[in-house]
Amino acid sequence: MTILWASLAAVTFFGFMARYFSVPAVIGHLPIQPNKFAAGLAAVTLVIVAGLRNNIGDTFLYMHGYQVDRLTWETVFERKDVAFNIMQLLLQQITSDPQILIAITALVTNILIVSVMYSYSRLFEISLFVYITSGAFIVSMNGLRQYLAAAIIFAGTKFLVEGRWKPYMLLVIFASLFHQSALIMIPIYFVVRRQAWTRVTMIYLTVAIIIVLGYNYFSDILFAAIADTQYGHYQEFQEGGANIVRVLVGLVPLLIAFMGRERLRAVFPTGDVFVNLSIVSTILMIIATQNWIFARLSIYFNLYQLILIGWLVKLFREKDQRFVYFIIVCLFFIYFFYENVIVLDINYTSDYLKWPF
Repeated sequence: MTILWASLAAVTFFGFMARYFSVPAVIGHLPIQPNKFAAGLAAVTLVIVAGLRNNIGDTFLYMHGYQVDRLTWETVFERKDVAFNIMQLLLQQITSDPQILIAITALVTNILIVSVMYSYSRLFEISLFVYITSGAFIVSMNGLRQYLAAAIIFAGTKFLVEGRWKPYMLLVIFASLFHQSALIMIPIYFVVRRQAWTRVTMIYLTVAIIIVLGYNYFSDILFAAIADTQYGHYQEFQEGGANIVRVLVGLVPLLIAFMGRERLRAVFPTGDVFVNLSIVSTILMIIATQNWIFARLSIYFNLYQLILIGWLVKLFREKDQRFVYFIIVCLFFIYFFYENVIVLDINYTSDYLKWPF
């Protein structure tokens, strides 16, 4: 965990410096433009830590598969997630060292995520801080292909916000070539581009609660529908449900956004899109309390929560903002310790990054 603690400190510091040395924005969605050099250092730190790991989640399996499974142009099209296979094939022409696969995916994933934060988050360092402390950064090192697909779609936030559906759909289809589940974002486009906190929102939340209460019946229908697809084996998934604490972590920012919804629309006119996507994420996490597999779908939505959290402090009176800022930092720091030290006991290892040196 030492490397992860160090990366949390470094990334947050660089993020704060990026905002501290910001300049008034001429165009864009923010009143300020964070310092690009400091923001770049934050991104580089994330890329180095994620790209040089050799464990966490299924990292070992990807590295092992890279070494033993020599792809050819004939075989890449016979398997699912063609774009990822092609990427691996091309990398295998360069080196047999599987670290390059981890490094390249970490590079693309984190650069895209930080770039969107840079463009849309009012408090850049808070979004970066929560990216790590909420567990999203660690999850990106576990669900490697799926998080890469999510980052590609996240990079198209501009298309989503501006209602440019054609390039957005093309981007989703491209992302689905890395992980087929990305196609879920096609119908989501038509759901989230509306005002938040309407009757429809309440219907979604009610449906989520009904699904939880009647999960056994619902799961039978769902798994029967996907039985003949590449996801049919998830019926045998037995990792249990998501931690209720994690659900509450996602729910609290939404409650604040609801209480300050008028203020949010005033300071962040496109904020409703991020609120709606955050609501979908929370709904999936509520359902995931019954079966963890639904939490995997939330990967496509929790990135937008990071942007929303970057605006929450600005919903309060100016004299209260420092206190709220402090509370957010403290609570997510405590959650980070609880989730990754007490519950998961994460142990980061690397052949290149070691502490002490």
